Amino acid sequence: MPTYTRTYSYSKREMSERRIDVNRSNYSVIDNEFGNMRDRFEQEMRRVEEEMKRLRSEFEGYRPNGGPPAAISNQPYNAYSNTSSHHETSNRTGGFGSPLPPPSFHGPSDLMAHRPTYDPYLDNLKSPLIKDESDGKTLRLRFDVANYKPEEVTVKTIDNRLLVHAKHEEKTPQRTVFREYNQEFLLPRGTNPEQISSTLSTDGVLTVEAPLPQLAIQQ
Repeated sequence: MPTYTRTYSYSKREMSERRIDVNRSNYSVIDNEFGNMRDRFEQEMRRVEEEMKRLRSEFEGYRPNGGPPAAISNQPYNAYSNTSSHHETSNRTGGFGSPLPPPSFHGPSDLMAHRPTYDPYLDNLKSPLIKDESDGKTLRLRFDVANYKPEEVTVKTIDNRLLVHAKHEEKTPQRTVFREYNQEFLLPRGTNPEQISSTLSTDGVLTVEAPLPQLAIQQ
């Protein structure tokens, strides 16, 4: 029998979602990097959160290869959002905004952004969250998920957004405990989600590493 191929077209761009495996390690972040001092670790995590917020302004308008700033919705959007809740404690929330609109293409100038070129933007970006590696720069983010079991933690990307989610629920005849943790971070455009890795330490520290877009491409 003959075979037929049916093609569908959609007016809206479908979002690209990718699940990132959480690899467990035998490494203890607090023991090895903070001398087994929890207060030093918590102070560092607060500093990391502030730095993640600062990078929001750097990444929101960035487009690879010196292209024009990305179209930003008139509605507020946080490149970094943090929400955690517990029914027995007060909530600590950070507002989630509207998702980024699909990229717009206006003509030849946009097509030029895909040609090999040198982009000094990320080369000049200074942040303690960006590490110099032998093959380029890597964005390293850390999240404290010690209150959750490893199987309760999920990491994924939707387009150029990184989402970390954890949920714990336990029920007894006396009470029900429910905890939920959400963090969202806007990655620089051009980040390859297939190269993102995540590792969970023995003390519940999730480390996510994302190689930044290639800065120099040979002509």
